[in-house]
Amino acid sequence: MEKAIVAKNITKKYQLYSNTKERILDLILPKNYGEEFYALADVNFEAEKGDVIGFVGINGSGKSTLSSIIAGILPPSSGSLNVKGETAFIAVSTGLKKNLTGRDNIELKCLMLGFSKEEIKKMEPEIIEFSELGNFIDQPVKSYSSGMKSRLGFAISVTVNPDILIIDEALSVGDKAFAKKSLEKMKEFKKLGKTMIFVSHSIGQMKEFCDKILWLEFGMVKDYGTTEEIIPKYEKFLKWWQKLSNKERAEYRAEVQNRKKEVLTNLSSR
Repeated sequence: MEKAIVAKNITKKYQLYSNTKERILDLILPKNYGEEFYALADVNFEAEKGDVIGFVGINGSGKSTLSSIIAGILPPSSGSLNVKGETAFIAVSTGLKKNLTGRDNIELKCLMLGFSKEEIKKMEPEIIEFSELGNFIDQPVKSYSSGMKSRLGFAISVTVNPDILIIDEALSVGDKAFAKKSLEKMKEFKKLGKTMIFVSHSIGQMKEFCDKILWLEFGMVKDYGTTEEIIPKYEKFLKWWQKLSNKERAEYRAEVQNRKKEVLTNLSSR
């Protein structure tokens, strides 16, 4: 099978500063200021063309960071990423200009994707119809609810027909009817052999829609395999996690962070 995504040793580091002074000093002096934070550490996975992969993990596990890197929105700090084809990233308000109207955002985003004004004019009615925004399409996006922003982003992304579709919690806002309609559209894409990344806290949607699951835990790959194999393990983990006290959760986090340090040390010594 043809590989659509190949991620090797993907690591994403941020520098966290306690104040503006630290940030400025870190720019002008050789001594490092601030604290290093690794949102991702040595992430490896492959997606074949036509795969629908769900990203799961509790908050802070790096799902959105990895999605943004695959979409080309964020660069990795190290590692290599090979993505074959055009990607479309759908998350609440991502890529939308708040001061522009919904219609202006359609034109701007499509122009950035390389479509001509003539092509956009033909696509626009379909995008507006799918979004169900009605007269709001000519209102500034800053007046939209989270659900309305998600509708517009989803409508644009599915209409431009990308090779790889990345959906990050975009169906968790808004009404259930639109979420159902969006899932049906995603099923059409699946039949067409499109590769998709799906980030959601809905285990039900994962079971219904995904072929494979990538389980991230505080920035590292915990497990990767078929939905039937990984979801029962993840559900068992969630039940265990929910029973832990705040102190026990902090201890578990510290344990995982220590493992992450070991991984990063081994990675830097290669």
